[in-house]
Amino acid sequence: MGTVSAILLVFVGCCTNVVFLELLVRDFPGCGNIVTFAQFAFIALEGFIFESNFGRKKSIIPIRNYVIMVTMFFTVSVINNYALNFNIAMPLHMIFRSGSLIANMILGIIILKKRYSASKYMSVVLISAGIFICTIMSAKQVNVALNPSEEEGVYAFMRWLLGIAMLMFALLMSARMGIFQETLYKQYGKHSKEALFYNHCLPLPGFLLFSSDIYNHYIHFNQSTPVEVPAIGLTVPVMWLYLLVNVITQYVCIRGVFILTTECASLTVTLVVTLRKFLSLIISVLYFQNPFTVWHWVGTAVVFLGTLLYTEVWTSVREALRRTDAKQKKQ
Repeated sequence: MGTVSAILLVFVGCCTNVVFLELLVRDFPGCGNIVTFAQFAFIALEGFIFESNFGRKKSIIPIRNYVIMVTMFFTVSVINNYALNFNIAMPLHMIFRSGSLIANMILGIIILKKRYSASKYMSVVLISAGIFICTIMSAKQVNVALNPSEEEGVYAFMRWLLGIAMLMFALLMSARMGIFQETLYKQYGKHSKEALFYNHCLPLPGFLLFSSDIYNHYIHFNQSTPVEVPAIGLTVPVMWLYLLVNVITQYVCIRGVFILTTECASLTVTLVVTLRKFLSLIISVLYFQNPFTVWHWVGTAVVFLGTLLYTEVWTSVREALRRTDAKQKKQ
């Protein structure tokens, strides 16, 4: 599969996935566990059939390394989805996760002893400032929207702070997983389909810890409004239809990202993911009419400006223009 096809998978899959995730969360704010379980089970089943050949194909990267990686991956996925239960708005959730560059830089300095250019540090400052602006403005909205009494307002605000802490932990854990994954790929080579399968298959037993919550939402989903599925004429509860589309689009999205990591330079992957996040944010705000003030837009712009500065897009564009001018002069 080519680079263009992978980019289309990322944009179409991820943006559609965000829409249906928010549809699920709006009706059942605590459904993060059943959504995550459904995504993992679907991708693991597909990988078990088509990648591992029903368990007969031996993994290239040793299983013990996958166990470490999927423990971190499972933790990040569950915490990111579970944070939505703590008064975290979807736009803030997406903006906060855009701070992955900050976490990567911090852990790169601490663990890998890396040093970065002045432009990299400046980009981190911009991203930090953007997230800080959006976080402060969302905190004010929590106090205004969820403050019928002083005691309940304090409780809602404390839940929101806990949600922010969960997002910060998931951000750092995701960066640590990226460093570990980078080390494995250097040693054993890149195997996107295999990594995709094991990252979603091995964590499945961990969902036993959330079995009661998953079962409760299974009951709630069954009791949701029935709708007729177009083309086949089958009537199903609407939440199951939303979940099915969410699971399929999540597979398309993450498959595209894994393909990009093997076919493209890190600059291209980061840029594509950044633009996808921005488009998802715009769709979430406009389609669902989420509260988004001028300061939120300022913070968002600063976050993505910093991300583009980090990826050195401007330098690459200037170099490409110079090469084009040089070719034209030669002609």
